[in-house]
Amino acid sequence: MESAKKKIIIIGSAYPLRGGGISTFNERLAKAFQEQGDDVIIYTFSLQYPYFFFPGTTQYSKEAPPEKINIKIQINSINPINWIVSAIRISNEKPDLIVIRYWIPYMAPCLGTIARLIRSKAPVVAITDNIIPHEERTGDRLLTRYFIKSVDRFVAMSKTVLNDLALFDQKKIKSYYPHPLYDNFGNAVTKQEACQLLNIEFKQRYILFFGFIREYKGLDLLLKAMSNFNVRKMNVKLIIAGE
Repeated sequence: MESAKKKIIIIGSAYPLRGGGISTFNERLAKAFQEQGDDVIIYTFSLQYPYFFFPGTTQYSKEAPPEKINIKIQINSINPINWIVSAIRISNEKPDLIVIRYWIPYMAPCLGTIARLIRSKAPVVAITDNIIPHEERTGDRLLTRYFIKSVDRFVAMSKTVLNDLALFDQKKIKSYYPHPLYDNFGNAVTKQEACQLLNIEFKQRYILFFGFIREYKGLDLLLKAMSNFNVRKMNVKLIIAGE
């Protein structure tokens, strides 16, 4: 017997925000729900970060929008009045399930407040990328605790995050599912084809550093390692592709 069609709201980054890992994941998650027959809406940010807070060059995508995904640009992360309005609009959708994406304490006041205002309408599940941030600051744990108290259950994609959740809450349901592999970037190609497309030497060996350059990611250590005499003899080149 087929399960009943559900109305699912995903709250988190999505187009027109640039397709980083979280946006890409949320859009693919929406499609997965659609494939099983559910009605899905993503509520994304009209303002995700103030410009002085964003580490890259732009927050917005230059690509075409994803096809057949209902995305509503609504949430302002720094405007409490907007949080109330957003909660009302989400409640008016009459959802059966609400999924919130949580990755940094900065988002806790916004997402936690919206969750508290809507959780009486439907179960609220948080997909937690991080609980204790990579670059922890004063007040982060207080903000995280506020968010954790706002939702009903949690999904973690690493056991480290699952264990971090237990530091803040021992009662709510927490599930561990490893991060899935993406299947929306086209077919895999051979190394030779990839090297031809990138116009790089096929016989060379490469190390790829990819994504935003942040202090905690250890690029400085990688650069030091690449300067080591023994590494230099290994015929390895480093490609840094990021901001």
